[in-house]
Parts: sequence; structure tokens; C-alpha cells
Amino acid sequence: MSDHRAAARHQTLRTGIVEFDNGAGSTVSVPCTIRDVSGTGARLELNSSAWVADEFTLVFSNGLRKSCRVAWRKERLFGAAFADGYASLTEQAAMMTADEQARHRLGIGARVRSARESRGYTQAQLAERLSVTAAFVAEAEQGGVDIPLYQLMRIADLLMVGLDGLVAGPVPDEVDAA
Repeated sequence: MSDHRAAARHQTLRTGIVEFDNGAGSTVSVPCTIRDVSGTGARLELNSSAWVADEFTLVFSNGLRKSCRVAWRKERLFGAAFADGYASLTEQAAMMTADEQARHRLGIGARVRSARESRGYTQAQLAERLSVTAAFVAEAEQGGVDIPLYQLMRIADLLMVGLDGLVAGPVPDEVDAA
């Protein structure tokens, strides 16, 4: 879970709704502010002091519904991890603006590059093991293209890093300054 808390998040400050079963068969809807979001979850602030169940549905203002679980809590602020692990590209597009998506791709690319370099692979070597071109690896590391989830899983295995770390870990310093 600490990888989710350390995730490079993209500030949104959008409104949303947290929905959950109250245990008596009825659904409770609690307004919230979606403070930031990434491909793996969101940081939410409740607009009231209501209790929230450990498993809930986050409803975005555009109608997108995402099953979540509580990753951490601190008073009215809490982290929501997406129950299915990672938001699809379509879901991310609905959750994040184009600029937020570009920053997220750049962060993933920087983490892939950092992991690749720490393992001593060249872009060409990684590309060969992934059955893609070196140009694709180079463009992905620069944030120019989305890396499909199945490729991210393969990269994580090859470079012996966690998938959460690639998708939502801390961004290397040289990218933070950009």
C-alpha cells in the first residue's frame, strides 16, 4: 500500500460521490472532493465526517463509477486504491485531463528508464526482450506513448521491480524538476 501513497498523483480538485452499502441493505452516498488521481487510485477528502466502508464505489462527476478499497485514512482524507488494480486508458481519460495524462505517462516513462538503467539494460536490450522496437522504448520513456498494461507487467518482471512502483512510485528527481 505504501506504493499507492507515494504515487505520483495529479491534482484535480473535482467533486465526486463515495457510495457504499451501509450493512443494512441500503446505499449511502457521501459527497467528496477528489483531490488527486492516478492510474491506481485517488486521494479523497470527505465533505462531511461520515464513516466510509472499506470497499466502496467512487462516482466521478462525469458518471464514471470505479470500485475502490480504502488504502489509508487520516481523518476526512483517505486514499482509495482501485479494486481492479489499474484504471484502463478510457477510464483514465475520463478521470484526468490531457495534461494530467501526459504528466502521468512521463512519470511512468521516467520510472521505467530509471529501473532499466539500474539493471544495466540498454533500450535496445529491453526492446528485444519485450519484442518491441527500441524506438518504442525510447518514446515510452519520454512519455510520448502509453505502455500497455501487459507490457508494464512484463517490464516489471524483467527489471525485477513492482508494477505499483512503475505505475505509481516516486518519480526520479530529474523529472520532478521539469
